[in-house]
Amino acid sequence: MSTQPRFRFFLYTFHFLHLITCTYCYPDQKSGPQLPYACRPPHHSSYPFCNSSLPTKTRALSLVSLLTLEEKIQQLSNNASAVPRLGIPPYEWWSESLHGIASNGPGVSFNGTVKAATSFPQVILTAAAFNRSLWAAVASAIAVEAKAMHRVGQAGLTFWAPNINIFRDPRWGRGQETPGEDPMVASAYAIEYVRAFQGRHYRSSARRDRYNYGLQRRVLSDDYDADDRLMLSACCKHFTAYDLEKWGQFTRYNFNAVVRYITSDCDAVATIYEDQKYTRTPEDAVAAALKAGTDINCGTYMLRHMMSAIEQGKVSEEDIDRALINLFSVQIRLGLFDGEPARNQFRELGPEDVCTLENRKLSLEAARQGIVLLKNEQKFLPLDVHAISSLAVIGPLANSTNLGFCCFVGVPCNPRSIVEGLQEYVNNIYHAAGCPDIPCNSTNDFAEALYVAKQAEYVIIVAGLDLSQETEDHDRYSLLLPGHQMALVTAVAAVSRKPLIFVLTGGGPIDVSFAVGDPCIGSIIWIGSWEMGGKALSEMIFGHYNPGGRLPMTWYPESFTSIPMSDMNMRADPSRNYPGRTYRFYLGERIYGFGYGLSYTSFTYKLLSAPTKLSLKESINGRRWSNMLHQRSHNLEYVHVDEVLDCSSLKFQVQISITNNGDIYGSEVVLLFSKALKNFKGSPERQLIGFERIHILPHGIAETSFQVDPCEHLSFADEHGNRILPTGDHIIISENIEHVVSIET
Repeated sequence: MSTQPRFRFFLYTFHFLHLITCTYCYPDQKSGPQLPYACRPPHHSSYPFCNSSLPTKTRALSLVSLLTLEEKIQQLSNNASAVPRLGIPPYEWWSESLHGIASNGPGVSFNGTVKAATSFPQVILTAAAFNRSLWAAVASAIAVEAKAMHRVGQAGLTFWAPNINIFRDPRWGRGQETPGEDPMVASAYAIEYVRAFQGRHYRSSARRDRYNYGLQRRVLSDDYDADDRLMLSACCKHFTAYDLEKWGQFTRYNFNAVVRYITSDCDAVATIYEDQKYTRTPEDAVAAALKAGTDINCGTYMLRHMMSAIEQGKVSEEDIDRALINLFSVQIRLGLFDGEPARNQFRELGPEDVCTLENRKLSLEAARQGIVLLKNEQKFLPLDVHAISSLAVIGPLANSTNLGFCCFVGVPCNPRSIVEGLQEYVNNIYHAAGCPDIPCNSTNDFAEALYVAKQAEYVIIVAGLDLSQETEDHDRYSLLLPGHQMALVTAVAAVSRKPLIFVLTGGGPIDVSFAVGDPCIGSIIWIGSWEMGGKALSEMIFGHYNPGGRLPMTWYPESFTSIPMSDMNMRADPSRNYPGRTYRFYLGERIYGFGYGLSYTSFTYKLLSAPTKLSLKESINGRRWSNMLHQRSHNLEYVHVDEVLDCSSLKFQVQISITNNGDIYGSEVVLLFSKALKNFKGSPERQLIGFERIHILPHGIAETSFQVDPCEHLSFADEHGNRILPTGDHIIISENIEHVVSIET
């Protein structure tokens, strides 16, 4: 997509719209009524764009050449119009699939044969598993259900997911939709999601993932390898600089984050003129957006103003053609112009492929791997289920099947509350809400909660966040528990017979420092949000699953809220008492750090192999090397990455063994960081360069290795935006391992 012109304004979301395609299409005869489809014989099947033997671009060019200007403009909306004279039906581009098929977009409906779809844990919780194969399995399962719903006319082929924003500020209402605050993790998650969701192969297979816990994978048939066809189309959204909803006088519609290239989310093109006042007329707005690389406008602004923009000479028909070629190319790759859908290889999919037992087990596995144990004083957990006489479960979400899901959710298959999950293990359970709801603005229900807590042998309290606190168009102002929740937790802990089990819901970080040091609170568990949270939580509490999740974001103290959300700087600036953002640059105190998480067992790390020295000179042209030394007075503290001609020659392996010291099976997330010893202005405190989740038998040993590319993993962007590779010593860090690798000049 073009990066010209360079704009100094912010469209609140960024969609890679050249990756997406239509929604309303057709089920086959076995699944429901036949809906219109393109290239239908005998009158509309002879066009070149219907010829599947031709290259994709040739077919797209042919289709665009047959459209009138008015017809072209009508394709620039998410609700694209039909072209009856060519036999092309209308298309709805907007469907959602963030962590399961969602009903937010008009392309998805649960008012048909399919009444529900598998709802996976919110993305921030799945990301906490730090497991690439799990991420891919989840995306693949969502894709199968999407395709099955498409076959019965209840979903499209274009899905606006994943959300790849960095969780930059802990108050952001949509942080729970993201994979967290680390750019490498966000990138890895997006890669796994998009590849699996778009599918390069489809066949049911019982292929186990590399750690053998039996995740099912689904892929496109082998004949798809020879071309560029897609099963579905994913759309990476909110590309950058979007992590503010409403904060003070700023909203996502008027805040200027100073970014570059732009594509459109819903109503975003209108925002250019109506909210940001960047342009003087609506015609200037649609021209600016289109020429910046926008392929489609979610909304009607382009439809209403594009013709007058052309008449005023601000847009050419060729500008529109560029966008349409991108759009129709993806439609062609999805098979929308291949004629009779009954011949499509996905014709066997139907309602029976939605909410399958296999997918619900996968959803449970994602929650198991993501849940994070934050505190476990004196190994208070797991509890012995055979030794428990009674259990009290307290909290406004304890008996709810809606554990704070964000906006992108559909109808879950079989939602179960935390109380229901615990009832599978303990017969004698007491329940009290304690608060009327999550805002907890009243203490009227405290007495019942305290009474219940006194009756039971063990007490679990469920507190945290839901949509009233964090969602699209709503940020938090405080990092503390809402309303009187903190007082409820403290009061219940004080009267409980044994230390309290404190369960936190929601996606955003919470300042629970009051509970971290309280001896009356034995354990703290973060479960995020998920339709079957009770099952995974119960398994963990009673030792049927050993927790291994790690936090994908920093948990800041309440004092961080003094920092304006509108300050986009990542790096710390001591001159103005600015502490920085995310674990890479933040210098302040933290409740829990990025990558933190406990297990019921312990692990010992041992470095098996890694180099101690790398020679930079061998990777740089001799004449360029001499010039660099001369220009920098032979004091070569760093090189620009683009000056290194052969980065591959610098790559090396780091091999680590991990020993499970306990009597219980466990999974360990191995995180590998790097840090330059030289103090450069703006250099990160540390940065993640690799991660792997490994599963280890009791007293067993496992090995893992990471390939380190110094040009990528040991470099960083300086204050001018240049990617530099410091010379001298770098520390490779993983748990207790600190190994120095020196880049010599």
